[in-house]
Amino acid sequence: MTMPDLSTDYLGLRLRTPLVASSSPLTGDLDGLRRLEDAGASAVVLPSLFEEQITGEAMEIDDLLETGAESFAEALNYFPELDDYSTGPERYLGLVQKAKAALGIPVIASLNGTSPGGWIEHAKLIEEAGADAIELNLYLIAADPDLSATDLEARYAELVRSVRGAVRIPIALKLAPFFTTLAHTARQLVEEGADGLVLFNRFYQPDLDLETLEVLPRIAFSSSDELRLPLRWIAILHGRVRASLAATTGIHTAADVLKVLLAGADVAMTASVLLQLGPAHLRRLEQGIVEWMSEREYASVRQLKGSVSQKAVADPTAFERANYMRTLKSYSSRFRI
Repeated sequence: MTMPDLSTDYLGLRLRTPLVASSSPLTGDLDGLRRLEDAGASAVVLPSLFEEQITGEAMEIDDLLETGAESFAEALNYFPELDDYSTGPERYLGLVQKAKAALGIPVIASLNGTSPGGWIEHAKLIEEAGADAIELNLYLIAADPDLSATDLEARYAELVRSVRGAVRIPIALKLAPFFTTLAHTARQLVEEGADGLVLFNRFYQPDLDLETLEVLPRIAFSSSDELRLPLRWIAILHGRVRASLAATTGIHTAADVLKVLLAGADVAMTASVLLQLGPAHLRRLEQGIVEWMSEREYASVRQLKGSVSQKAVADPTAFERANYMRTLKSYSSRFRI
C-alpha cells in the first residue's frame, strides 16, 4: 500500500506534514526543540518575545546604573559588573540562531509587541537572526470604551503594513476571534501583507482569589471541544483569503487534525496535548492521519484539504446561523419521551 503524501505548504514553506508545534515551554529551549523534531514536528513556533520584557530589562539596567550615582568615588564598586547585564532581546535572538543551527525544520519566531516601533525593530532583529518566518501575536484586550472597532482594525492594518515593509520573511498573524466582522478584517490584513492567519489566539482569563481579593492568572490546558471555533472560521475563510491558514486551540487527536484539514487549514498547531503527553504524541497523531487517509484512499493532504470548507459543501449555511437551529433540535431530540 502506498503511503499518502502528508506534505503541505505553509507561509511558502514546504513542510513534511501538517503537524506544527506551537509556542509553549517545549519550544523555549534546544532540548525541547530537538525532542519535538525527533518526534515528527514539521515546524516549530518559538515562545513570544514580549516588548514588555525588553522594556523591563532596560528599566532594570537604568536602576542599576543610578545606584550609587550620588556617592563618593570610593563607592565605585556599587557599579554592576557587565555580566549582570541582560539588555534587549539578545537571549531570544540567541535561541533563534541556535535553533536554526540545530534543527532541520523551519523555525518560526513569535513577537508580541505593544508599540509600532517595537514591532518593526524587533521583527528586523528576528529576521537577521535567521528565523524562517515571524508569527505576530496580536494579544490585545479592547477594554477602552473610547476605542472603536474601526480604530482597532485600522491600528492592526497599520501594524501589518509597517512590519511587512520592514522584513522580507513571511508574516503570520495570530488573531483573536472577537472582531465584529472577522472575515472582512482577515481579508484586509492579508491585503496589507500578512502571509498567513493563525486561528485563534487563546486568551488566558483571570480569576479572583476570594481570600486575598487579588486578580490571579489561571492557565488551563485546551480540550478538543475548543476546536469548533477555529474549525468554523477556517472553513469560512478557506478560498476567500489569499493566505495560509493555521488552526490552533483544541488540536489533541488525529481526528482533530483531520477535521481542520478538511475545513481548509494548511497546518494544525498543537501545544497543550504535547505538554500533557509529551512530544512522542506527535507520532501517534501522524499515524492516525495516515491510517484514516489510507482507509479512504486519499493520496495526499492536498487532495483532502478544504473539501469540507464552506465553499465546497452542499449546504454553506451549515457554518453560519442556519446551523444554530439544527444544533438545538439535535440536542432536544435526545430527550424526547
